[in-house]
Amino acid sequence: MRTSMKFLLVPALAVAVLAGTGSAFADDDTLPTSTETTATAPPDQPEESDLTEGAPDDTAPAPSDAANHPANSPDRPGCDQGWRYYPTSKNKDYHRGVGASQANYNGTSRTAKSSFTSEVAGTVGIAVSGELSVKASVAVVEISGKFGVTVSASLTAKIGNNISVDTPAHKTTYASYGVYRLKSYGYSQYTYVDCGKGAKKNVTIYTPHRVGWAIWES
Repeated sequence: MRTSMKFLLVPALAVAVLAGTGSAFADDDTLPTSTETTATAPPDQPEESDLTEGAPDDTAPAPSDAANHPANSPDRPGCDQGWRYYPTSKNKDYHRGVGASQANYNGTSRTAKSSFTSEVAGTVGIAVSGELSVKASVAVVEISGKFGVTVSASLTAKIGNNISVDTPAHKTTYASYGVYRLKSYGYSQYTYVDCGKGAKKNVTIYTPHRVGWAIWES
């Protein structure tokens, strides 16, 4: 049985192993024998069927019953009414590739070096399953503060990042450059001017976490 694991090199500003673009092929006589081979699986993808790319640029309208929550008297100041987002728990990173995946087959009987270079630039934003009633920037601040991580409303994977990895004999190495997004859970809730709370609207959010490669073999 093969052991499955996933590699992550981040970010584009980090020191990457420099190598040429494209495939790596060599004769058996010129390649040293590797004592280690690593089998990796394709990167995990979001599993929500109703996942929507993008997040609102503005907050949602107030609930229709907002008029039923009058302001308190001057002696009892009310609350600032509006939507809030409350993160509750986080999961793991899921990779979103930018451009097509690259691949290299090693047809030799020894381990070969496969080199890949990102050839497409692209920006990856937030993805949402459920009702996010606040701006993306608001959700990012709340998630970062709750879990002590650095996430963003969007991250850009750029052209020219290189990676060089070993490909075992008669195996294919696949490479995808893009953005890892942190999956987290929470809910949107409206606070009325009299400090009452509206219904909770559950949300699953994928927030851009880091730029990097996903590498796997078959």
